[in-house]
Amino acid sequence: MAPRLSLVTLGVNDIARARGFYERMGFTVLEGSNESVTFLDAGGAMLGLFGRTALAEDAHVDDGPPGFSGVALAINVASAGDVDRLLAEAVAAGATLRKPGQAVFWGGYSGYFADADGHLWEVAHNPFWPMDADGRITLAPAKE
Repeated sequence: MAPRLSLVTLGVNDIARARGFYERMGFTVLEGSNESVTFLDAGGAMLGLFGRTALAEDAHVDDGPPGFSGVALAINVASAGDVDRLLAEAVAAGATLRKPGQAVFWGGYSGYFADADGHLWEVAHNPFWPMDADGRITLAPAKE
């Protein structure tokens, strides 16, 4: 298998509402999007928005109540100030602030917001992770 992440699909209750939120956050809608599914450019991967019930049916799983699923998406930024700025932008776009930006035990700075469907997003500055001009983390493979 060629390990890579191509697409993260979020099950949402209202595709149009979710699409509007992510567009306000700066994501670009991609070809193939329609009223049943939205594809967004996520800087090297894609973010998909699909009806929650339809996604559960497609995966042959029960559509349980929303809540913590054990998954958080993340956006890494260049500074602690950028964390606070992006958290404020998310709230202005309709997100709920779950944890304000703060210094964290591992030496960085981070906070969390949740979109209207409760999907958690961490916004983090990790001073130990180099980033390229496009904001992509550039860690070397681990040495064994």
